[in-house]
Amino acid sequence: MTITTGVHGLEEHGLHPSGRIFRNPTASLLCTHALQLGEARLAEGGPLVVDTGRHTGRSPKDRFVVREAGSEERIAWGDVNQPLDEGSFEGLREKVVARLDSGDLFVVDAFAGADTAHRLGVRVVTYSPWHALFAKTLFIEPTPEELDEHRADALVLHAPSVHADPEADGTRTETFVVLHPSSGEVVIGGTEYAGEIKKSIFTLMNDRLPLEGVFPMHCSANVGDDGAVAVFFGLSGTGKTTLSADPDRRLIGDDEHGWGDSGVFNIEGGCYAKVIRLSAEAEPQIYRTTHTFGTVLENVVADENGVLDLDDDSKTENTRGAYKLEQIENALPSKRAGHPSSVVFLTADAFGILPPIARLTREEAMFYFLTGFTAKLAGTEVGVKEPQPTFSACFGAPFLPQDPKMYAQMLGDKLREHDAQVWLVNTGWTGGPFGEGERMPIQATRALLHAALSGALDDVEYREDPIFGFEVPRSVPGVDTALLDPRATWRDPGAYDEKARDLARKFQENFAKFADPESDVAKAGPRA
Repeated sequence: MTITTGVHGLEEHGLHPSGRIFRNPTASLLCTHALQLGEARLAEGGPLVVDTGRHTGRSPKDRFVVREAGSEERIAWGDVNQPLDEGSFEGLREKVVARLDSGDLFVVDAFAGADTAHRLGVRVVTYSPWHALFAKTLFIEPTPEELDEHRADALVLHAPSVHADPEADGTRTETFVVLHPSSGEVVIGGTEYAGEIKKSIFTLMNDRLPLEGVFPMHCSANVGDDGAVAVFFGLSGTGKTTLSADPDRRLIGDDEHGWGDSGVFNIEGGCYAKVIRLSAEAEPQIYRTTHTFGTVLENVVADENGVLDLDDDSKTENTRGAYKLEQIENALPSKRAGHPSSVVFLTADAFGILPPIARLTREEAMFYFLTGFTAKLAGTEVGVKEPQPTFSACFGAPFLPQDPKMYAQMLGDKLREHDAQVWLVNTGWTGGPFGEGERMPIQATRALLHAALSGALDDVEYREDPIFGFEVPRSVPGVDTALLDPRATWRDPGAYDEKARDLARKFQENFAKFADPESDVAKAGPRA
């Protein structure tokens, strides 16, 4: 770590700070500064506990992409990728730079992408030491030799205390997260939520990697001792982080990956996991990280003695922990492995309709990938009285700069090229919908995944689901056979049939925006 003033190398970004510059500081120094500034508390075991204020999650409606000549034709403009003109971007950038120039700065140089052939040099500049610690934790730290050669392909200028003027700056509110695709610059203001930093770089990678023939994935990944790689797609709350942290397999990463000619590689160097109601029994490795120095805990409640209460959701359901991948004892140091033989789509079906596991064809896989289904629970939002379907294309619509169909085609091409088997796994409800049925036992889900990834399901007998069309095993070693037929778990099979047809229609209605209903992929969907 170096502390500099005067000539400091940030001039190339138009920065001329008046205070000290802490370049690539240690975690200890960042924690010390955060505590001195009153931005954080130290909890029992050593994690840094911070409060993100009114923004306890991402602000997708305040995210913009600069409409500029270098990328305009490939960006899928709309509600996800809201356009902002270059003049407005420059105006916001000037505001952020003015704030950054006014005092001390923390600069983190890192990489996005463990495959050196497909990585970005990332530089994060912020006045907030705990956000710098977050960036140091989530991105891949360079070796001393790499640091000497580091180049900022992507730059994050982060100033959460800066607010936009919606009328003058063309934003929706005072909050803004703006990506310039060609320059690789991101400016962030009006929000303390650290996830905006990592997801902005992921969005940039989702634009850049396809140009290099690499399929970017919002997924976790692990690998067995036999070298068999599995990737796990799923929206928040479906078990993506929990199920990939399998003590019998090596963890490649928990959230963002690329699939290139050499196999799968992690885009990150850390994990950013939900920790609400985390269990030491069910998730021991992730639980330990919440009591470890270097971890950043967002919006987690701690008492006056620094003792954490992971069950307390008084600030938000979206409590988060950021920790280095290496804190998971079976993490793969290289963050790289071969081509996946198994692809898992995780869904938390709160309707209790989908089976706990189903085998998909390539066309079915492309359908359910574009669908990106899970369900909101009753009571999680004002006015939500019963489960609501949630569809997020490619299990990551907010981070897709280009047309979702392009990413689905890349998946289809990879499946064909490497003969990977795709599984749809329901970690949601059985025996009825939320409020009537029960959550799928995690022990059963783990047993199902073990059977699928080990090849134990290759030769078992399957039935075809009459509504959804996919194949469901009639028996799985170590799993109660009754769980495998969701209709049989309901007290009223007729009520199941009605709800299943209703959910199938919702799938079809959502998919209508993607493809001709007569296409092979559309035909692979459910039959309402």
